[in-house]
Amino acid sequence: MGKPSRVREYNKAGRDWACCMNETTTEAFRAAFRRHAAGVCVITTLDVDGRPRGFTATSLASLAAVPPLLTFNMAQVSTSWTAMTVGNWVAIHMMGARSRQLAEIMAGDHDVRFVGDHWKPGPHGVPVLTGVPAWMLARIIDVHPVHNNAIVVAEVESGVLGAEDESLLYTGRRYHSSGALER
Repeated sequence: MGKPSRVREYNKAGRDWACCMNETTTEAFRAAFRRHAAGVCVITTLDVDGRPRGFTATSLASLAAVPPLLTFNMAQVSTSWTAMTVGNWVAIHMMGARSRQLAEIMAGDHDVRFVGDHWKPGPHGVPVLTGVPAWMLARIIDVHPVHNNAIVVAEVESGVLGAEDESLLYTGRRYHSSGALER
């Protein structure tokens, strides 16, 4: 059944991780991250042929305030992967409770992500989603492939604040608003 998981080893030491006793390391890793709430964003760009590309992500992180740098992770099998080149522009959209449907669209079938009036061409032609709490325009400055994934580093050039909204979070394979978690 594969290499024993560290979670199982932890349980053998007398600590209670009973929920994961029979899990492989990968399954335990996935189960642990399903319990980790993360903010939701959508990243959009143009590919080399000028077609809009985008995806929903929960890996967005601030790297530095001066200069304003951010990182996000993505799979190299993503239809957006070929557009993640140094110098290319991306728009990072913060998702709120009222923009949940946009997050779902951008996490769905890649052939219909840009069908409809939920976006418009923004600076440098980069797709900008409408009705989001905030979006930032950034230029990719570094890409670090790691196994079948990559860490993308981008420098923010500008941004727009929209209407305030409760944060959209993803945990347990579902979307939640930050306000709902407080109740």
